[in-house]
Amino acid sequence: MNSTPPQHLPLTETTFFILLSLAQQPRHGYAIMKDVYELSRERINLTAGTLYGALKRLLEQEWIERFDDLDQPSDAPGLPRKAYRLTDLGRSILSAEIERLNSILQVARLNWSEYHP
Repeated sequence: MNSTPPQHLPLTETTFFILLSLAQQPRHGYAIMKDVYELSRERINLTAGTLYGALKRLLEQEWIERFDDLDQPSDAPGLPRKAYRLTDLGRSILSAEIERLNSILQVARLNWSEYHP
C-alpha cells in the first residue's frame, strides 16, 4: 500500500488502542481485547465481532500482519493460534497519531492555562 501516515489521521479511538496494544508486542485476539480494555482505562470493551472486524480492516490496509503464534504451548489443542503484529506502516501511522494528539494537547493546555489560571 503506497501511502503516508498523515493521510490516515485521525484514527478512531478503537483503532488507536488496537495499534497501541500491538506496539508493545504481538498478541492474539483475546489478548488484544484485554489489553485495549486496560489501556483505555476500562472505557473500551471490545466484542469479538468489533475486534475481528477492525483486525480484518487493519490487515487489508497492511497496518498489521497475522502470523502463527509459535510461543503457544506444544500441547495446546487445535491449530496454532493466530497472532497479530504491527507492520512498519502501522507503526508509522501510530507514531504520527501520537504526535498529532500531543500537538492538540499542547495547544489545549496552553489555552486552558491562559484563561483558567
